Amino acid sequence: MARTVILSAAGGPENLEVVDRPVGEPGPGEVRIAHRACGLNFIDIYQRTGLYPMQLPHPLGMEAAGVVEAVGDGVTHLKPGDRAAYAANPPGAYAEARVMPAAQVCPLPDEIAFDQAAAMMLKGMTVEYLFHRTTPLTAGDTVLFHAAAGGVGLIACQWARSEGITLIGTAGTDEKCRLALDHGASHCINYRDAGWVAKVRELTGGKGVDVVMDAVGADTFEGSLDSLKPLGMLISFGNASGPVPPFNIGILGQKGSLKVTRPTLFTHIADHDACQAMAGHLFDKVVKGAVEIRIDQRFPLEQVADAHRALEARQTTGSTVLEL
Repeated sequence: MARTVILSAAGGPENLEVVDRPVGEPGPGEVRIAHRACGLNFIDIYQRTGLYPMQLPHPLGMEAAGVVEAVGDGVTHLKPGDRAAYAANPPGAYAEARVMPAAQVCPLPDEIAFDQAAAMMLKGMTVEYLFHRTTPLTAGDTVLFHAAAGGVGLIACQWARSEGITLIGTAGTDEKCRLALDHGASHCINYRDAGWVAKVRELTGGKGVDVVMDAVGADTFEGSLDSLKPLGMLISFGNASGPVPPFNIGILGQKGSLKVTRPTLFTHIADHDACQAMAGHLFDKVVKGAVEIRIDQRFPLEQVADAHRALEARQTTGSTVLEL
């Protein structure tokens, strides 16, 4: 049996319940992992509220780290006793232990602590695909990154610095802006200032940025388009303020032949080899010290509802973990 967080019905954090649940044995292609820490992400909120529908009741959580207890037939990259971490479907990471598909579970280097790994797998591999698998980015390019003081944002700030990319961040308070700057952002703008688009233009000499990376969604979409240079790309990868409403695609031509894409991490990691390569790239950045994983909030598993409230209210910085 393992303590597991179950979502009983779509809605508020009060619908999250901690129950004892049987774990079972791994079948072919599966692994049983005993967690040491679990990570929180906005996708958990999207699933909890029903924005991303699931068949309910269902366990929640998309990333965790721990020790492999058993492997099923056909699993060759992991063995019992291995340290491991993952970001993967199906949800179920808010638990002491679980059985899950093994393909997206990654061997964890000894140099990386379990809580670090639980805080970085989904966020860090998201940054990896944003910078390396979505559109070509090279040293000297300029990126606008919204929510730069969040879990994904602070990794992105450091990643950009390590790649020689100029990152202009936005954040909701001056304190969060300072945090982004401390982690490698070249500039940071308080997006509650109505003139943030003009500030982006000023910082780029009127040209605009090469790429916008936007996980905020509805509140920033139009300003993100207006921050791009001609032929620039908007990567819309989240909906923290709500989903982007329908828009006239012709506006992309009017604003400079712009490009828009809506990728997800889970498309990128669906292939086992690609997932392992992405995780390896992330691990290398962390082990070499180019990226530091900042954990600013810790909650016991039983306080998962409070953790959701804090994340949803944008009261957090860096990453949040559930401790077991």
